[in-house]
Amino acid sequence: MKLDFTKPLYVLAPLAGYTDLPFRSVVKKFGADFTISEMISSNALVYESKKTMKMLQKSSLEDPYFVQIAGAEEEIVKKAVEKLNTIEGIDGIDLNSGCPVPKVVKQGAGSGLLKDLDRFKRIVETIKKYSNKTYTSVKVRLGFSENIVEQIAVAAQEAGADFITIHGRTRSGGFKAPVDYAAIKRAKESVKIPVIANGDITDYQKAQEVLHLTKADGVMIGRGAIGNPWIFYQLKQGEAFVNEQVKKEIIFEHFRQMLHFYGDYGVVLFRKHLHTYSKGYPGASQFREIINRVTDKDEMEELIERFFRSDAAAA
Repeated sequence: MKLDFTKPLYVLAPLAGYTDLPFRSVVKKFGADFTISEMISSNALVYESKKTMKMLQKSSLEDPYFVQIAGAEEEIVKKAVEKLNTIEGIDGIDLNSGCPVPKVVKQGAGSGLLKDLDRFKRIVETIKKYSNKTYTSVKVRLGFSENIVEQIAVAAQEAGADFITIHGRTRSGGFKAPVDYAAIKRAKESVKIPVIANGDITDYQKAQEVLHLTKADGVMIGRGAIGNPWIFYQLKQGEAFVNEQVKKEIIFEHFRQMLHFYGDYGVVLFRKHLHTYSKGYPGASQFREIINRVTDKDEMEELIERFFRSDAAAA
């Protein structure tokens, strides 16, 4: 077994458009315990869409590596699992039962599964039964419109999930309602399988606080890692602060991985990351204006080198 739950695990949450292979490999190199693909529709997997197959790729650093799927029909989920069974290097399948996006919910998938716990259980059981991977895990919210997290956690355990990640809001709570860490703690107390806490974990101190409050077996960090991937380095090293040299090293590693994966187009795609990396630095808005026009990798590298020099600490 690759996951050691005897100490807190630090995990990167799947985030569409952000947690692609380059970003995942960077956080893995600098401290994340395992990584998960962006959410993949079971239908897209069954029909082997080109884009989907590229999304399944992982970096050699990603070990352990999970693929997250969404789906609400047992037969389609079974076929998706069988497809994943033929791919080496995947350690687990994670079922998304938390996505609040209307087009996903409308199909009964994502957080839509939380409206029907019998169906939710059948989908988890299907993955568990047909998967040849080491782990079956589930990511959930507290409920759809009401908080029934203990029932959800018990249902996941009964269906054979090896561990569960809980985002501390209902689907109705979107991303704005306060996160209910006490509910995650209650869910943790109601099951024997490990529970990972998720929701509004934006920095090192907050991660420590959430682990203390919930008694969870780990934390999953999503939006808190965007522009701040060194949070995993801090958690792994036990350091509340991270120096500019380490930040710069991580930014450059991310840039290299983008070029390696996307080719020259990686320069353009990296702009949005530089927008978040430069937040709080003197001259950030001018820097953003300049990089928005840059397409040449050497020019971009030089601009990054100049802007993120170790003496230009964030204001």
